Amino acid sequence: MRIYLVQHGQAVSEDEDPTRPLTSQGREDITRVAGFLSLFEKPKPKKVVHSGKLRAKQSAQMFAEAWQVSHIEEDGDLSPNAMPEIWRDRLANMDEDIMLVGHLPHLGKLVSLLVQQDSDKATVLFRNGGCLCLERAGDAFHMLWHINPTLFYPHDLEL
Repeated sequence: MRIYLVQHGQAVSEDEDPTRPLTSQGREDITRVAGFLSLFEKPKPKKVVHSGKLRAKQSAQMFAEAWQVSHIEEDGDLSPNAMPEIWRDRLANMDEDIMLVGHLPHLGKLVSLLVQQDSDKATVLFRNGGCLCLERAGDAFHMLWHINPTLFYPHDLEL
């Protein structure tokens, strides 16, 4: 089983628009990452689940379109401050590949919980529009790969 975890693309500030839709850069980042990965990741997940917040919903829809996934769901347990144990327990009972589109700090804590069994041990640095793939082998999860939009803009990297 593979789990794809996506941090929503860059969104406008709450001052600019309280619904926080994706910026043009956020849409471009998601388009590039989703398009690139669609060429290599096979088979695709059967379902994309997002938090319900507009920026996550838009990101989920863009990934679903690029990956030709027709089943999209909303789940509040992917909100920024949701308990990662909820999804850990759900994933333990799943066999099909799935994509989760959400927010920090939740996604970071979920990855840490799945990989290190401790949500407080930082495991990965997410960036807006980034996607991480975990694979379950028995009862353990292992990181297969992690891609961030910065891959497509190497001249913009801050080292």
